[in-house]
Amino acid sequence: MFVHQIDEELSLRLIELRDADRVFELINHSREYLREWLNFVDGTVKVEDTKAFIDSCIRGYADNKSLNTVVLYKGAIVGVAGFNSIDWTNKIAYIGYWLGEDYQGNGVMARVAKALTDYALKELQLNKVEIRAAVGNQKSRNIPERLGFVEEGHIRSAEYIYDHFVDHVVYGVLASEWSE
Repeated sequence: MFVHQIDEELSLRLIELRDADRVFELINHSREYLREWLNFVDGTVKVEDTKAFIDSCIRGYADNKSLNTVVLYKGAIVGVAGFNSIDWTNKIAYIGYWLGEDYQGNGVMARVAKALTDYALKELQLNKVEIRAAVGNQKSRNIPERLGFVEEGHIRSAEYIYDHFVDHVVYGVLASEWSE
């Protein structure tokens, strides 16, 4: 099982079915907050929906195509983060993340994204890590910007969120840039 200790209060652990109740509770408690930028929230109405998501994460990990973890802050699950997909041919990992509303402002996700980037570039020997965020989602955009990712471009109408399209900003960092 994948477990990655980031620091004394923060770690990542491969998401498991036993996490379904807590992850659903976290989504449910932060529903309005998360809904602004995440298109899965309205479709997550019962624990079984979360279990189906976790099943897909487990399959993706078993197939070596993704790595999704729960974010443990001071021992409690506070969000989900990981590689939504890993492109082994082109040596690119695509990071995705979300954090419960009550856990914002502690630098949790910046530390998580840094640890995932380190893992992808140093342990997995990938060449690039990419993070995409909606143009208007400044909190999410601050993370790659703070970590020194390069803004590589915009994708128009990249994602449909309930009743409208949002553009994405694409950020990337190469292994050669990260190690400098």
